[in-house]
Amino acid sequence: MKTVKNLSLAVLAVLAGCGGDDGSNGSNGIDGESAFNSLVSQTLLNVGHAQCLNGGVKIDSGVDDDSSGVLDTNEVDATEFVCSPTLTQTQGSALTATTHNLWYEQGQSVLAQAAINTQSLVNTKGKAKNIILFVGDGMGISTVTATRILAGQQLGKLGEEHQLSFDKFPFSGFAKTYNVDAQTPDSAGTMTAMMSGVKTDAGVIGVNEAISRGDCASVSGNELVTALELAEIAGKSTGIISTARITHATPAATYAKSAERNWEDNSDMPAAAVAAGCVDIASQLISFEDDMQSRFSGAKVNGIEVVMGGGRRHFLPKDAAFNSTDAASAIEGDRTDGRDLTAEWQAQYPAGSFVTDQAGFDAVDANTTPRLFGLFNESHMQYEVDRGNDIAGEPSLREMTNKAIDILDNNEQGFFLMVEAGRIDHGHHAGSAHGALTDAIAFADAVQAAVEATNPEETLIIVTADHSHVFTMAGYPKRGNPILGKVVSVGSTEPSLASDGMPYTTLGYTNGKGFRDLGAETNADASYSADAVTGRQDLSMVDTQSTGFHQEALVPTSSETHAGEDVGIYAQGPGAHLITGTNEQSVIFHVMDYAADLVVKAEQALN
Repeated sequence: MKTVKNLSLAVLAVLAGCGGDDGSNGSNGIDGESAFNSLVSQTLLNVGHAQCLNGGVKIDSGVDDDSSGVLDTNEVDATEFVCSPTLTQTQGSALTATTHNLWYEQGQSVLAQAAINTQSLVNTKGKAKNIILFVGDGMGISTVTATRILAGQQLGKLGEEHQLSFDKFPFSGFAKTYNVDAQTPDSAGTMTAMMSGVKTDAGVIGVNEAISRGDCASVSGNELVTALELAEIAGKSTGIISTARITHATPAATYAKSAERNWEDNSDMPAAAVAAGCVDIASQLISFEDDMQSRFSGAKVNGIEVVMGGGRRHFLPKDAAFNSTDAASAIEGDRTDGRDLTAEWQAQYPAGSFVTDQAGFDAVDANTTPRLFGLFNESHMQYEVDRGNDIAGEPSLREMTNKAIDILDNNEQGFFLMVEAGRIDHGHHAGSAHGALTDAIAFADAVQAAVEATNPEETLIIVTADHSHVFTMAGYPKRGNPILGKVVSVGSTEPSLASDGMPYTTLGYTNGKGFRDLGAETNADASYSADAVTGRQDLSMVDTQSTGFHQEALVPTSSETHAGEDVGIYAQGPGAHLITGTNEQSVIFHVMDYAADLVVKAEQALN
């Protein structure tokens, strides 16, 4: 007969620690069954489990009747639940008003779950088979908070209590984002730090601070090795996804070495740099495999398996004959050297799939496609809220993440994948909280897709940002007030008025283009068509929650700027426990290296 028992972790601990006098010996019991084929299985229970509300461990035991080495469901003879206790025990009724409060009880549950997370750490060095680095470009703390509230309100909640996918990760910390030469950073220097473990100057990619920005000759000897490159050498599959141009600073820092982040194709480079032998970023992506074999003698790499993003113009010649079906310009390509890099990629990888639209993306079978190259727009991909208006159609960040994982996990050695939501940053630069936050919601959805598609015991997932923005939450709005709306104070139903007698929004920017009322416009970049607006505006009759509303800015500038404060790091999986406290941004690389033993495995592969 199957038995079920409920025990308490606290009771077990107390019993184990009690030291009473020895009792008298009891009589011998009857002989038990042979334990030769007995098995025990333990399962961690999350907080909220019906049997253990504060979480705990389920212990099944029984005889392995079929000698399979696995305790099957029909072989379980007994089950015990070892439950975590409420962490704070109280006596009497003096504290009832506190301890029986919903917020108090939720706090106890969070602590119980944290205890379970600590008990179940997968912290063995080199344990991670896979690494996924998610970068929300420009996703500072205020952006995370506002995104969380907006996502919750879109689900019919008040909003503040909502959790984004990565809010639920068990470990988190902060990253200091400054560049070696800049207090407020740019994406090139910050992403280089995350990918190589070495902080560097603003505006340079994949090289250390010893170089001079824009000086081609200074690159040689100062190139850094990235986590993606180490993964390649170690035999893992690799992938890059971005909603920005795939040659833009963040994705480029995974594979390129450049004295100037803006050298995305040869037409962007000064003649002196071209004459000196500098190679543009798009060309470096196509020649990645050959370059790796040249740099690392004995390296057996097979190139980046998955590349998806925008930026077709940097891969095509400046000739209308090469235009894509959804080209936005009369001549889509920018290259002045006559090269069609998309054709070169297809010639190099004839079994791979090159796609430019949603239909082509949907047609890719991840089980039979060894590599995928997708360029879905002439420049950056569309904002999430504008994606439905794309001429040829674009996949979502979640769809691209799922497809990439499905292709990359065919490698038994594992994979490294970087996923960037580049348009969060662009929405902020344009002064559009709506554009930035809806892209951040799509980013959180992509993180959730990765969580669902991978095993947390073998996959390290890190979510972070490269930098923040001068994006603020102000006033004293009441709980549940629309985050994109005007401030309405606690106890009121009408917007609060500033000292100038006009209402104001919860969200705003310290600098930027400032106020825009573009109605139903979904492209945040439409803001750039007019000069910056100075001074306060009367928002009484303005729908500040519309897609075309751009928040007011204190200081008029041609574009809103980055901010210099720390950003969050969120992690789960092997090595995630190392994400804690406040860190140099370069430490993120070292956590990934520790988790997957990238440097050691790469060195072993080269020797």
